[in-house]
Amino acid sequence: MLERDIIIIGGGPSGLSTALHLARDFPHLTPRILILEKARYPRPKLCAGGLVIDAEIILQRLGLDVAEVPHVDADRIRFDFEARGLNIRVPRRHALRVIRRDEFDGWLAKKAESRGIEIREQVTVKNIIPGESGVIVETEQGDLRARVVVGADGSNGVTRRSIFPNAPVYTARVLEVLTPTRPPPNTTVKILDAQSNFKSSDLGEVPARAEGAAYIDFFPVPSNIAGYVWDFPTRVNGAAMHCWGIYNTNLLASAKRPQLKEPLAKEMSRLGFSLDDYEVKGHPIRSFSPENPISVPRVMLVGDAAGADPFLGEGISIALGYGALAAREIGWAFQRNEFSFNGYRRRVLGSALGQALIARWILSQIVYSFKWKWFQILAWRIFKPITILIAQIFVLNWGKRL
Repeated sequence: MLERDIIIIGGGPSGLSTALHLARDFPHLTPRILILEKARYPRPKLCAGGLVIDAEIILQRLGLDVAEVPHVDADRIRFDFEARGLNIRVPRRHALRVIRRDEFDGWLAKKAESRGIEIREQVTVKNIIPGESGVIVETEQGDLRARVVVGADGSNGVTRRSIFPNAPVYTARVLEVLTPTRPPPNTTVKILDAQSNFKSSDLGEVPARAEGAAYIDFFPVPSNIAGYVWDFPTRVNGAAMHCWGIYNTNLLASAKRPQLKEPLAKEMSRLGFSLDDYEVKGHPIRSFSPENPISVPRVMLVGDAAGADPFLGEGISIALGYGALAAREIGWAFQRNEFSFNGYRRRVLGSALGQALIARWILSQIVYSFKWKWFQILAWRIFKPITILIAQIFVLNWGKRL
């Protein structure tokens, strides 16, 4: 039976971040790390691909320049309700860097390998069995044994199911679609005027989206879809594209609501695109909750397996942050030769990342529970300075404090 001190299940941002932080902070552990990835890089991954500044800060501290990855920079993020709202900008730099996850994950994996971290691709894990002296990792290629296992295998990963089979699940839902930057010619669409009324218009009358902006619109909330529609600029195989999608926390799942794709189709139609002309893909996101258990002796969870941002579903920077915290916990465990991880959850919640996640969890309970149109107008249009101040203090810039 193959043995490793540290086996990381999943080669996405959280697993790779854990390994890279271990290699930086506890270099003697580097040859004792093994990452198991069920696919082969570059593998497709549904994700809007927005890298906020916190993600870039964490990568910079690892000596990595994400500008090496093909990307599109957005100089502002629009938070709207029915096409009107507020801008989030960052002085003297972009507000959001949009990448494709297949390219980003492949790049990050190569960086890990260049630093001596072993990655085995196309290894499917079937079960995790913790014991007093180690953890058995059952795979389709045979069993492995580790002193520590890190579950970085995402929302549907086997690690959480193995160690917390009866734990409550908080799952959001996402639909995503890619389109060209411009709709087909000679299209008649519906657009939203300044008074929030719908009217028919020829394509030429449709107001163009501002270049270099990423859009988030909360108009689905009053219809009991607790989330938003997004439109981000992106680049696929070198070609400029748009990534559209809709995120639903499912906080209003008990209320009557339309099918999830209907608000997305409505927003795309408003700007000249027909959802029926493009392939729609969906996936779940496991949301963070302060009560989520995230470790047992010798096994810990990171990234979406532990819980992604419950407000916006933003996952990449959160995953990178989990990796930094998990690496610190693992390094301390080997120094003490004590692997209970009893304090892992407490230290995550007390960290800058944990504080940001708790703030976003509270915001999700408020913004999506107060679903009335007047409240959304107040939040995104009338009280713009207050909303921006809350975001800057409680939601953004946690990477600097991590």
